[in-house]
Amino acid sequence: MRNISNDEINEMDKIRRLNLINSCTGYKSANLIATKSISGLTNLAVFSSVTHIGSNPPMISFITRPLSVKRDTYNNIKENGYFTVNHITESMIKDAHHTSANYDENISEFDKTNLIEEYKESISIPFVQNSPVQLYCKYLNEYHIKENDTVHIIASIENLFFDEKLLHKDNWLQLDRAKVVAINGLDGYALPLLKDRFAYAKPDIKTKSILDYGA
Repeated sequence: MRNISNDEINEMDKIRRLNLINSCTGYKSANLIATKSISGLTNLAVFSSVTHIGSNPPMISFITRPLSVKRDTYNNIKENGYFTVNHITESMIKDAHHTSANYDENISEFDKTNLIEEYKESISIPFVQNSPVQLYCKYLNEYHIKENDTVHIIASIENLFFDEKLLHKDNWLQLDRAKVVAINGLDGYALPLLKDRFAYAKPDIKTKSILDYGA
């Protein structure tokens, strides 16, 4: 196997370093985060850092890049305290990736793609129409990561919407049924296929499949 040292990584040009380090940690979640400013302007951006923090209470997190330049997603969340997380499907990937383009703050990415705003009763923040899993989230806290000047956002899940065809009897959501994609690096989109599911692992107990394809 090839070995690349930390010194070699630091000496690489920016794009080669970004591609290598963003892809070497494995597949990441592919989500669109939608926000709205106090003035009512919507914003949509692709993120690959949304992660589960805990289920009791239900919380997620994501990372924003350094705030040395204006970040519309971050600023909108700080203004009104809420945002939505929308899973990306195979049919959305081209438009979803385009939301990473650096548009002016007064231009909504919804207007520059085929992605459509969807509103739900009593919720003023848009969701992405046809996204099979949608989370309405409330800002809770943030932590500055001094090592690279990024910000770790912590949020609660206030409402969860999903396509019922994904649901198993034990409340597990099988995402490949909706062709939900993952991100490989910065710009690679992959379509995962579920291979199996296993019971809770215990010492000296044989691993058992619990996947019920009929659920």
